Amino acid sequence: MALDTARETDTMNTPVPSVRRRRGALTLLAAAAMLALAGCKGGDLVSYDLPAKSARYTFEAQTNDVKTVWQYTSAKATKDDAPKLSPCIGELVGSNQAACRPEPLIFLRYDFGLALDNTVKAGTDHEVTVVGYYQPRLADLPKVTSLEAETTFDGGRTWHPAATKATGKNTFTTTIRNPRRDQAPGGVGLRISATDNQGNTVRQTIPMAYTLR
Repeated sequence: MALDTARETDTMNTPVPSVRRRRGALTLLAAAAMLALAGCKGGDLVSYDLPAKSARYTFEAQTNDVKTVWQYTSAKATKDDAPKLSPCIGELVGSNQAACRPEPLIFLRYDFGLALDNTVKAGTDHEVTVVGYYQPRLADLPKVTSLEAETTFDGGRTWHPAATKATGKNTFTTTIRNPRRDQAPGGVGLRISATDNQGNTVRQTIPMAYTLR
């Protein structure tokens, strides 16, 4: 999923492609390939205008049973802040030639440390690695400064805090105390809450992260 902030819509109509449009055409195939590798489809591309005044926003998304809620501060873009291989969406699929940039959304990547049968041993402490990352940008990237984890063994009816520690740049490890298999027949769920040094946050709920054996 790519999420851009555009400054305004350019309504000028001219038969001569602008430099930015020619650049967008040249990078279209490369950008499409990168989006395809990232699992994005046409409906995943989101672009919108924001007012000039900085404000706090909430953005929610749900894929299958995984729910993600972002809160972040943003305002109208005054200059482009997008790499050549990941240009503004308006340059590729529309007439919006205004300045734009990716929004500072924290995305999460997991290493669940699963066995070959995609399970984890019951009744043991198990480590899960969580990495925070952002859409490609040209300006300074924020830094994820804190991460909290909760687990559920009953499908989300109750949640239990799990210990976490920073193990690298934007990287954290959480230790989950797995119960007996009969105490989590539907598997182990995970809820992650992360914050960066600009005050942006993300909360991602995975009802079933892995099953026990």
